[in-house]
Amino acid sequence: MLRLYRTRPSSWPGLARPSTSCFTATKDVDARHKAGHDERHSVFLRCSTLLAAATAAALIATSPALAQPPRPVAAIAAPASPDNAAPAACAVTIEQVRFDHPLPRIARRLAAGKPIKIVALGSSSTFGAGASTSAASYPSRLAEELARRFPASEITVLNRGVNGDEIGGMLARLDGAVIAEKPDLVVWQLGTNSLLRDRAVAPHASLLREGIARIKAAGAEVVLIDPQYAPRVLAKPHVEGMVSLIATAAKIENVGLFHRFELMRHWYEDDHLPFATFVSADGLHMNDWSYACLAKALALAIAEAATRPAAIGMQVGR
Repeated sequence: MLRLYRTRPSSWPGLARPSTSCFTATKDVDARHKAGHDERHSVFLRCSTLLAAATAAALIATSPALAQPPRPVAAIAAPASPDNAAPAACAVTIEQVRFDHPLPRIARRLAAGKPIKIVALGSSSTFGAGASTSAASYPSRLAEELARRFPASEITVLNRGVNGDEIGGMLARLDGAVIAEKPDLVVWQLGTNSLLRDRAVAPHASLLREGIARIKAAGAEVVLIDPQYAPRVLAKPHVEGMVSLIATAAKIENVGLFHRFELMRHWYEDDHLPFATFVSADGLHMNDWSYACLAKALALAIAEAATRPAAIGMQVGR
């Protein structure tokens, strides 16, 4: 620890040099014999008294420094924050994230040793807003997690997130940004920006079904991701309606659903993590910790759905 000490000048520590005026006065009196002994004695007493008083005052003011060694200046502790606090553990169970439907296409390609391409479609949560670098976005972390789980397989994850995008914009770029890549799996994150802009929830149902149909027609499997559990999202009145609509679409269309909203609510309500642990300072976007934990959870769900016996036995895809 860096210790800072207060120091004083080496000469006359804590004291001012005595004035020479008294000595001058007594010399002047000595030179003037005519003043007599009484005047010399009076001046001497007066000067002695003044000098003694000044010395005593200085000694009182500086006595702590002279009586003991200098004390170190106390270190100022930084305020507690997620940056200097111990990171929270990312504990995820398959019961929390298990998809209702298997991923037979991914299962078949894993079994055959064929390369797998995943396209992450979405808005800023997919792009990686709130992450320190693009490598800390959830698609980048997902690629790392899947590589650890399937080291013998070639798995690519493409990031097709656009900040501020809504479902209409995602459908508009679906062919060029997603389907043209010939993906095996599309992970589609949506809903948050529509909530923030107070869009009507109901029209999203038909648009979502359209997008799922187009992705399936291209031979890819689909996993949906619902909005994040964050203060600015929770402030909107229709958040539960959007989460419910996405869940209903996943059930009707027989596609996977990653319950991000519930996972993050679990962090807050059950694990008692403060929002600052998993939400950026803007109260909306995720951060490095939560993107990494989301990717870990999503990789667990994909791996389980792709190695489920039912998935291996199904015949799907081009």
